[in-house]
Amino acid sequence: MRKRSVTVRVARWSALHPGRAVIGWLVFVVLCLGGGIAAGMNSATAEDFRVGEAGRAEALATEGGIPLRSTEHVLIRDASGSVSKPGPLDEAAADAAVKDITARMKSLPEVASVKAPVASADGRVLRVPVELTGTEQDDQKRVPPLQEQTAEAAKAHPGLVIEETGDASVSKGVDDQRNKDLQFSEAITLPVTLITLAVVFGSVVMVGVPLLLAVTSIIATMGLAMVASHLLPDTGVGMSMILLIGMAVGVDYTLFYLKREREERARAGGRLTSEALVEAAAATAGRAIVVSGLAVIVSTTALFLARDVIFDSLATGTILVVAVAMVSSVTVLPALLVKLGRRAERRAAKRIARGKPVRTYGEKKPGRAWNLLLAPARKRPALTLGLSVLVMLGLALPALDMNLKNPARDSFSRDIPAMRGYDRLLEAFPEQRVRHVVVVRAEASRAGDVREALGALERRAGADPLFARAGGPNSSDNRALRSSDNRALRSSDNSARHPWSAGGPVLRSSEDRRTTTLELNVPHPTYSKKAEDSLEHLRHIYLPATVGKLPGVETAVTGEVPRGVDYVGHQNDKLPLVLGFLLLMTFVMTVLAFRSVVLGLLGVVLNLLSVGSALGVLVLVFQGDWAEELLSFVSLGGISSRVPLFLFVILFGLSMDYQVFVVSRIREAALDGVPTRRAVIDGITSSAKVVTSAAIVMVTVFASFVMLHILEMKQMGLVLAVAVLLDAFVIRVMILPAALLLLGRAAWWPSKAIRRAEARVAEARRVSGDQGRPGAHSTAYAPHPEGRRIAQGR
Repeated sequence: MRKRSVTVRVARWSALHPGRAVIGWLVFVVLCLGGGIAAGMNSATAEDFRVGEAGRAEALATEGGIPLRSTEHVLIRDASGSVSKPGPLDEAAADAAVKDITARMKSLPEVASVKAPVASADGRVLRVPVELTGTEQDDQKRVPPLQEQTAEAAKAHPGLVIEETGDASVSKGVDDQRNKDLQFSEAITLPVTLITLAVVFGSVVMVGVPLLLAVTSIIATMGLAMVASHLLPDTGVGMSMILLIGMAVGVDYTLFYLKREREERARAGGRLTSEALVEAAAATAGRAIVVSGLAVIVSTTALFLARDVIFDSLATGTILVVAVAMVSSVTVLPALLVKLGRRAERRAAKRIARGKPVRTYGEKKPGRAWNLLLAPARKRPALTLGLSVLVMLGLALPALDMNLKNPARDSFSRDIPAMRGYDRLLEAFPEQRVRHVVVVRAEASRAGDVREALGALERRAGADPLFARAGGPNSSDNRALRSSDNRALRSSDNSARHPWSAGGPVLRSSEDRRTTTLELNVPHPTYSKKAEDSLEHLRHIYLPATVGKLPGVETAVTGEVPRGVDYVGHQNDKLPLVLGFLLLMTFVMTVLAFRSVVLGLLGVVLNLLSVGSALGVLVLVFQGDWAEELLSFVSLGGISSRVPLFLFVILFGLSMDYQVFVVSRIREAALDGVPTRRAVIDGITSSAKVVTSAAIVMVTVFASFVMLHILEMKQMGLVLAVAVLLDAFVIRVMILPAALLLLGRAAWWPSKAIRRAEARVAEARRVSGDQGRPGAHSTAYAPHPEGRRIAQGR
């Protein structure tokens, strides 16, 4: 007797003890959630996000005791006039408002300092800079009290418009909007998922099973993610990924198992118990789910090679939710199916006792639409393969021109109040759009030389049109840097018209005089080439020509643009390693799953086609501006820097899902002695309905993200939805069957199991006298050998 696999033994125990299995699963979910709540979420700190020179600059500033902090800007303008053209400010009213705001802000423990007000070039808008305590990473948690005080000040001065904006306000607004977006996505996803499952199973009870397991898997994973955050800090994106991937794979795995159980039920025709049917399904579907889940998990581990805290968080959430969904499908799902099966059996017994007929379940064959879709690959495999590959390559071509960008603030939705304030801030103070921060560390004895060199650096930047001119055109009179209260102000003609300063570069020095920072402003969008060019000039021309000439001095530049540039560079450096690992693991997992080197190579090629075409569509839609109004976004002229690498990994994992499900069906038929051609056609046809249903659920989940406000989420949602559609309807329906039909028996090389299976069938026909008789090969295949033994009670 052949030893049963682990999945079959687990399913058997679950089927024989359904009550214990269900209670055990619920206890597991409660323990995971309770443990997570008790442990709490360990959020990533500013140190965890540091990358490249920008990260080194932030470390230098923090070690020197002058960490980079967020600055909130309280804007004051006259209530008369329009938003774009406010009326002249009443000096007395404005002064009173400034004093009120300053007093309110200074009373808050979240505020480190309140600086002198700064007037716009036309004197119609005042800006009161308020510096927060703590670090830039967690200042969004400190900003609500400031917003409350700003609102109170606005009420106290009805003749003025007083509003607040800044990095912290925008970050909080983005988080609030993301939470609302996720709720909206869930509201769309659940009804569509319910409808899809109802169509597939035709039973309200059966619809609840996939959703129940998906939701409980997500809840358990959230608890586990909280615990895991103490090893790998959470960046705030992990939970979103758990919801996104958890619903998709949770329903996907359950759907595949349910489909196989129903097929076994249809074959049995009421002759087998629910326990035997569940075990028979576990012999095939259970193994495929485990292989698929492990493939996704192994693929996702490639994200850890990127050495980035955000990717660590994404990978952790994805791995945990896939693992939990996989475990739920092979443990508690058999118990639920047995309970539902016993219920159906009792109903059938009652009907028989009453003399009423009992309708046995019959598995419906794929309809005409699927036969039409499979016809090209079946009739003309070479032509179908060639044309399909050309189409996929054509879709992938735009990906060669992909331009990675750091979206930052400028791409955020204007539905966020702080972003509307940000636009008004930039209209009045365009120099506030981008800030480059130069950090210098030297011996205290060199402090004077450092300040003089920074003065020279500021003058060079002031003469460069790429840099901002606060308060008006630069002139020789606007070069002096003052630091009596750790700030530098640039004088201008505007200061003669108003009692308020006109702003300028900011110079800070640490108490030990060893660390100095200089802030320079740039009036260009963060993702623009001009902003990147200004950084290039600063890092490679002005800094080496001034401060860089001083011996024993360490320098670095940070800020929003430097972080983005360094992050893209870091990703480009890691991409070959991640991609190489991904290709290797895809090949290894496929070979181990199917004992075929040919299928391993084919899997790698198909996954590359799927990912490449999806990324090509991503570039086509988001890198230009033709779809801006259609999808409600502002084009960066590129793709958000984090999206491609993450999608490479996730799409490889999801592509393996379909690869395993479909090829498993084909291999099962081939192991039963069915010729390869018939095995391919029957395997694709028999898995058509479940693949389509799973694709619809996944596409619904992913496509709902296209309607969200966050640009990165839009891009991820679109490319995932497109990839699933292409994978389900082009790769698995056109390319895969055509390739397997052309390869024939060679597809299984070097495994000899298929050849032995064919030899057994030939020998059996010879012995029974069926050799050569027409119709000796059935058009459908019998269950997997292990499934037959279980069904027969052996």
